[in-house]
Amino acid sequence: MGKKKIVSLAFLMLLLLSTALYGCSGGDESESGGESGGDSDSGEEKVLIFGRGGDSVSLDPIAVTDGESFKVTKNIFDTLINFGEQDTEIEPGLASEWTAAEDGLTYTFQLQEGVTFHDGTDFNAEAVVANFDRWSGGNSDQFPYYQSMFGGFGDAEEHVIESVEATGDYEVVIKLKRPQAPFLKNLAMSPFGIASPTAFEEAGDTFGDNPVGTGPFQFVEWNRNDTVTIEKFDDYWVEGEPKLDQVVFRAIPDNSARLNALLSGEIDLADGITPSDAGTIEGNENLQLFERPSMNVGYLGLTTTREPFDDPKVRQAMNHAIDRQALVDSFFEGRAEVAKNPMPPVISGYNDDIEGYEFDPEKAKELLAEAGLEDGFTMELWAMPVPRPYMPDGQKVAEAIQSNLADVGITAEIVSYEWATYLEKAAAGEADAFLLGWTGDNGDADNFLYVLLDQDNIGSNNYTYYENQALHDILIAAQTEVDEDARNELYMQAQEMIHKDAPWVPLAHSTPLLAGGTNVIDFKAHPTGSDKLASVDLE
Repeated sequence: MGKKKIVSLAFLMLLLLSTALYGCSGGDESESGGESGGDSDSGEEKVLIFGRGGDSVSLDPIAVTDGESFKVTKNIFDTLINFGEQDTEIEPGLASEWTAAEDGLTYTFQLQEGVTFHDGTDFNAEAVVANFDRWSGGNSDQFPYYQSMFGGFGDAEEHVIESVEATGDYEVVIKLKRPQAPFLKNLAMSPFGIASPTAFEEAGDTFGDNPVGTGPFQFVEWNRNDTVTIEKFDDYWVEGEPKLDQVVFRAIPDNSARLNALLSGEIDLADGITPSDAGTIEGNENLQLFERPSMNVGYLGLTTTREPFDDPKVRQAMNHAIDRQALVDSFFEGRAEVAKNPMPPVISGYNDDIEGYEFDPEKAKELLAEAGLEDGFTMELWAMPVPRPYMPDGQKVAEAIQSNLADVGITAEIVSYEWATYLEKAAAGEADAFLLGWTGDNGDADNFLYVLLDQDNIGSNNYTYYENQALHDILIAAQTEVDEDARNELYMQAQEMIHKDAPWVPLAHSTPLLAGGTNVIDFKAHPTGSDKLASVDLE
């Protein structure tokens, strides 16, 4: 009897051990969508693996301009105001409500109560003031988006914000020097995530390595050029969110490798799906294709302070030399339209009356001859090292442009750098011509024209160093104008000026693609490119 009892007990222990080990393995891939996914019925943690084209530059949202950083920070930080689920209509965020004075100069915000930062400190009016003090006390190198959206820093005359004051524990009053039509939408943008004052005061310049916000997920770990891990914040102030226990953002720069990782179940979501791979996704019963609402532009920037691009005729020649329709046909598979303006048609104020530069190599040669460059010239053409929503394959696009330019006598040497270095050097004006693009942050024309092409933003988001005082006057007038029709008329005038001066070769407005396993529930791709994952679930 005793021996049989011992054997049975050993068998029972072995059975329990094997069951526990199976539970840790992730279960059957065919049912769960891969080892990366969670299982709501088994009690396992729900871990979403998000494959993306590149690493973040920093996890301090105010210090960056790139989408790979915002992809993560959107889930660590909340903003005072939110955008809609798949649009840029404003909704309450950390501010539960707000009122604006009739003159458009004073905004009063009532804040959510009972909210805590991930470090356990309280969110309140003083925390909001501390964030604005930090931002306005910086400079364009530190906080480029603050420069772009609010005109300057500190006591500078161009600085739109006059004061930010806590008028109660949960009330903040912001006063402006002049009306700013997109002010509330600016506050909803990812760069203006509210951070823990305790954390950023202690960390200083290293805050971006260990970010602390009030968002649905808190930071865990960052392995550079590989993964960023965030986990559920149990005390998140929105009831029932987040549904996932952990999200791992995994950098997979090669498009094919990222697609293969999705097909094999190594990752649950993938962005930067090339249009040519859409059919593969749609033909796989275990996958689903997501279209991000289009609100972007891909372009070739021409640094106007570098010869020969300081001559408008050379810039116009570049516009005539490049076959944009061929680029769209070759690399976007019908999921983009040729661009002629620096903002997409979905943005209010778009000037459709402008006639785009036709692909005309002979006209390009004529303009080069008029500029004294009948024998052409040699230049560097910078190719993006990572896929972006507006540019699925920067290297191949650069090669096609290189061929176009060769046909008109321009010799373009393609160069590239690691993503963070690429952005830093381009912002410093070191490129002759560079491929880049922009996904709108708030759905307003100001976010394209003023942010990317106004002289105020040289050194921040105006990488071309294009300067035009008359354009600046129009863009500032448009910011201040609250009548929508009058604003749109000003923006149409601005686009005509930009078209003539040609600091860019606008290339395409794309419909970006993402894909995921069928186990991914309630993922909503946002037009800004920054996806909040609080309501996403895995089955």
